Amino acid sequence: MTDAAIIEDEVEPKSSKMPLILGIVLLLVGGGGGFYATWSGLLLGGESKKPAAEETKAEDKSPVIEFVAIEPITVSLPQSSAQDHLRFRAELEVAAGYASDVEAMLPRIIDVLNSYLRAVEMNDLTSPAALTRLRAQMLRRVQVVTGPEQVKDLLIMEFVLN
Repeated sequence: MTDAAIIEDEVEPKSSKMPLILGIVLLLVGGGGGFYATWSGLLLGGESKKPAAEETKAEDKSPVIEFVAIEPITVSLPQSSAQDHLRFRAELEVAAGYASDVEAMLPRIIDVLNSYLRAVEMNDLTSPAALTRLRAQMLRRVQVVTGPEQVKDLLIMEFVLN
């Protein structure tokens, strides 16, 4: 009886690898088809594509900007410093169409910048990274006054300690 059991175990045929291979092939084909359906917009309502002519027109348009000059600001420095005055002049990079609005706000912008420059300590003015930090602070204050969509950048034209 033990001999018969051993003979039956040896006679079992090997299982076929065909279902495994067929499953992998179907998985790859299904994945590729799903990717294509999603990518082409057939599935999940993809974005509408622009005609090629409209795409080139949109790429050719560069953002139009204007510059609004700010009157020079002279700030007197504390008596304990080696310098007496700070002379500052800048221009605002403004989105097209907002130049007149920003020019109407210039008195308020000058007031904000003048107040900020008077509050800055002498150590902050003389450090190597001072100009970058001051520029960022002043731009933020100008954007609070005018709105972030109107003024894109603040360009420092003159920054002289004398």
